[in-house]
Amino acid sequence: MLQLESAKCSFLFCLGICIFICSVIYFKAKSGDAPRALSRSLSCHPFPNNCQALPPSSSSTRWQRTSCREFSYLEGPLNCSWMQTELHFIMEPLSTEEEDYPLAFVITIHKEFEIFVRLLRAIYAPQNVYCVHVDNRAPDDYKASVRNLVGCFPNIFLSSVSEQVTYAGFSRLKADINCMEDLVRSPVRWRRVINLCGQDFPIMSNLELIRYMQGAEWRDRNMTPGIKQPKYMQHRTQIQHVEIKGVYVVPKGLKKNFPPHNLQIYFGTAYYALTRAFVKYVLNSSVAKDLLEWSKDTYSPDEHYWVTLNHVKEAPGSNIGGEWEGNIRAIKWKDQEGTAHQGCKGRYIRDICIYAIDDLPWIIKKNSMFANKFESTSFPEALDCLEQWHRHKVLQQAMVPIQLSWQLATEVNISSVTVAG
Repeated sequence: MLQLESAKCSFLFCLGICIFICSVIYFKAKSGDAPRALSRSLSCHPFPNNCQALPPSSSSTRWQRTSCREFSYLEGPLNCSWMQTELHFIMEPLSTEEEDYPLAFVITIHKEFEIFVRLLRAIYAPQNVYCVHVDNRAPDDYKASVRNLVGCFPNIFLSSVSEQVTYAGFSRLKADINCMEDLVRSPVRWRRVINLCGQDFPIMSNLELIRYMQGAEWRDRNMTPGIKQPKYMQHRTQIQHVEIKGVYVVPKGLKKNFPPHNLQIYFGTAYYALTRAFVKYVLNSSVAKDLLEWSKDTYSPDEHYWVTLNHVKEAPGSNIGGEWEGNIRAIKWKDQEGTAHQGCKGRYIRDICIYAIDDLPWIIKKNSMFANKFESTSFPEALDCLEQWHRHKVLQQAMVPIQLSWQLATEVNISSVTVAG
């Protein structure tokens, strides 16, 4: 009898141990489904009163964020379906018009992981394709987080070759070209490619981008705004420069040879929207390859390379007589204060405005394709407000039923919020 009782106790003890071990394994596996860095939730506080960009609410309601997660690095394995929902990605085409006109994006980043996530979800559509170039000198945990995130999307990938990017250096131009070489091998038959940096944010919706680029002015033409190189800019390409990787570009003092193929050098923006045929021309033509080689020891070659090739008659989609046309970026340059704009409400860095919330009315009225620049630490309200304005517009234009997870904010009753608080 005692032996039976002893055996029974041993059995129950072993059973308890097994249940405990299985429970630990289960809950550990379950917690591993979600990225650990997103497990801490922030309170959903209302938008600031001066968020003029938001669609108006009634006197008894206000907008409140549904996107309340803390953005940090994405650690460990991800449950991609959970992550896509939690981060409010739109996972189906919003119209046939957009589905039939896929876009390609080149995104170069090195910091501000939060802004990258918010930029990516703002421009993401499953019919498009995205090449992300992460600076070689970015921290390992940053690279790992980007890798984890893009691994959850079949149409987003990391550039196969990563450059150590230097401000105004050839490496910045090469990062874009590396992505272009990857994009032409993509199974997605994209129609145009747009380049972005990690501190950009869209003003137009995906549908508006397509309609703008397919309008009468830009149909089958590249958008690379610029003019013949002014005299005060000629030192950039007439004097040899040396790129100190990851630090700066300095002049060597030696005079450069003339541009290949007797090309007229232009000066313009580093931002573009290019046709697929033009990209193939850039990657394969001797004119483009020779100009690229010649540009290696110039200053900020991305500000002359694209616009110069776009003035070559033989280049597909070229714009021979083009100048500054093309509403690609809303940028407040310091030297344009009082003419193009009435000052930066945030602060200038390298003579470019880091936007504050009071800059948003100017940005929205300008209605460019994208705006530059934003920081999540300096003026977080500006991005909060613009992001909701943009998502609200995107969902209003959608031709499919709206899923709850696509919303970044909802209109709530003020009295119920007060009672709940």
